[in-house]
Amino acid sequence: MANRTFAIGDIHGELDHLRALVAKLPLLDEQDTLVFLGDYVDRGPKSEEVVRVVRAFERELGCRVVMLRGNHEDAWVRVVDRGWPEFVFPPGNGCLATMRSYVGGAHPADDEMPKPDEVDDLFAGRFFPADVIAWMRELPWFYEDEHAIYVHAGLLRRDGRFLHPSETEPRTALAWTREEELFTEYRGKRVVIGHTRTEYLPPELSGHTPHDPSDLWASEHVIATDTGCGSGGFLTAVELPSLTVYESR
Repeated sequence: MANRTFAIGDIHGELDHLRALVAKLPLLDEQDTLVFLGDYVDRGPKSEEVVRVVRAFERELGCRVVMLRGNHEDAWVRVVDRGWPEFVFPPGNGCLATMRSYVGGAHPADDEMPKPDEVDDLFAGRFFPADVIAWMRELPWFYEDEHAIYVHAGLLRRDGRFLHPSETEPRTALAWTREEELFTEYRGKRVVIGHTRTEYLPPELSGHTPHDPSDLWASEHVIATDTGCGSGGFLTAVELPSLTVYESR
């Protein structure tokens, strides 16, 4: 089938899951598009490697590659520009894991605090190479093709309707929003997202393995792909228009 799109959910520093998932995809060519929905870094042990590998995929895989901005990339840009300790400090955000993947050191335990000599560089994001920060700044907020709208977090609803991403201000909302109504009330063109773990979505509204809340979540109009990679879960891709699902597990 020509003009296929493969949307891949949040990777969160899990290189092994990324490689396992890509190995399961069919052979890709110049008519195919691979859309990454953002959140390449944090939590998992290999954020540096994930960023490097994803940035090289267009050259290596022979298809079009679209890399969207996730809230974690957006957050790191804010950290570098003006600081954001409220994002960096909570261990659950996985920021220390990202720093150690760039500078070396053991992958932190889930509740581990930074060492005194790590604090300044961590809270300023100074460990990132300049080209990586520049890459994060250029990541688009959304992508659209004939199959779907692709965005990290979702769509905003204003005055009783869901806004197209091109109408949304501030654009940062596209990487951060979590509106329950998207999953229960949206009836527009299909939207494919990451960001919100599928285990937190209503399984009874999913037409894809509703008996397994950890799996991909899909209604007629919304597909959610964040199956917990980086937090003990796995990485998921969905192929459009066939709706074939691929998993790293």
